[in-house]
Amino acid sequence: MTETRDVAVLVGSLRKQSINRKLANALGQLAPASLKLSEIEIGHLPIYNQDSDEAPPAVWTSFRERIKAADAVLFVTPEHNRSVPAALKNALDIGSRPYGRSAWNGKPGAVVSASPGAIGGFGANHHLRQSLVFLNVPAMPQPEAYLGGADKLFDADGKLVNEGTRKFLQQFMDAFESWIVANTKR
Repeated sequence: MTETRDVAVLVGSLRKQSINRKLANALGQLAPASLKLSEIEIGHLPIYNQDSDEAPPAVWTSFRERIKAADAVLFVTPEHNRSVPAALKNALDIGSRPYGRSAWNGKPGAVVSASPGAIGGFGANHHLRQSLVFLNVPAMPQPEAYLGGADKLFDADGKLVNEGTRKFLQQFMDAFESWIVANTKR
């Protein structure tokens, strides 16, 4: 019997109908049965300020505990000015503090970026990977996932309509399952 792995999903876009939120939902549907994906909302998190480390807001504490409880993390992000959106960077900072008690430490991860533009959020994808190296999140190196023209991949109900993309994302999620197993310390 295969162990079920809890995967925390962080969506960089805060818009309810964002392309990346639709993509995160599609990834959840395409995930192997051994992966249970749960989106973790980040838009309500107050901006990180080290002055609050001594008495952190309750939402910071619950966010950190949720990340610590997860077996792995999947990041689904758009690109803002060749980088990750501010809300996603803030979530990374909150989860990494106080210094020496990072919730991210050692969690296997994967990054998917999507954009209506041709390069599919390449800049954000790689900028996020730089942060993940410092946070000790082993990010899956292959297959890389940058979805350009992503505004054309979903119907009005948010369902993935491109069969080639569906096949690619299925392979991506299968590879992520193997990555999680290979990079989980038990």
